[in-house]
Amino acid sequence: MTDEELYARGAATLVASWEAYARGAGGAALRRLDGVCAAVFPDGPESAVYNNALIERGLAPAARTTAIAAMESAYRSAGVARYAAWVHERDEEMRNELERRGYAAAESTRAMGMRLDAAALPAPAIAIEPLAWSDYLAFLWTDGAPAGLLSGADPSAFEALGAQRGGELLAAGLAFDHEGDCGVFNVATHSSARRRGLGTAITARLVRDAAARGCTTATLQATPVAERVYGAVGFRDLGRFLEYAPRRGC
Repeated sequence: MTDEELYARGAATLVASWEAYARGAGGAALRRLDGVCAAVFPDGPESAVYNNALIERGLAPAARTTAIAAMESAYRSAGVARYAAWVHERDEEMRNELERRGYAAAESTRAMGMRLDAAALPAPAIAIEPLAWSDYLAFLWTDGAPAGLLSGADPSAFEALGAQRGGELLAAGLAFDHEGDCGVFNVATHSSARRRGLGTAITARLVRDAAARGCTTATLQATPVAERVYGAVGFRDLGRFLEYAPRRGC
């Protein structure tokens, strides 16, 4: 599988995960528009996290204009002023167009992916167990996510795993399957338990479980600090997403 094919699978899974979150959030929706998919969350804790739009790579000039206008209209009509337009770093034409319109790159994550060859997947060296959805959410909120985030999501759409010690949940992660690809999300370790391999162990278990469910690939978006963890499991670099924030009143 080429990097382009793996990237496309990951992009589709990312968008599908936003759509799954939207089903459990009041007034939210995933808008599939010409050249762009916009996750619109006007209310609640999700509005602080998931107002993101993924712009298709390699659009022609007229299509770039159409995609940006559709994205801006979707958020404006929902009363959402702040959102992130996700653009692949190698899409220089779209980056230039957004910057010309006053957008600025505020954050970035690295797209990563891997094929799920069960014979090559590492076995976690640390005991990892399934989590009740309520326990996963409690960990997510204490880890810095807005209180109430994903409380309306359908737990059956996800696999939540965690590492515990003495009854305390020290690390957790989430998986979401879409058309044979497993998206790995929100792998986090409590500050008191970092550098013990917990994040690597959870990621390894998530991808092994995904292979057992029949998934053939796994993808994710990594912060700079987490790239090494995911690389140790077998994920490879597919390029950065640059997250462009619009000017005020856009």
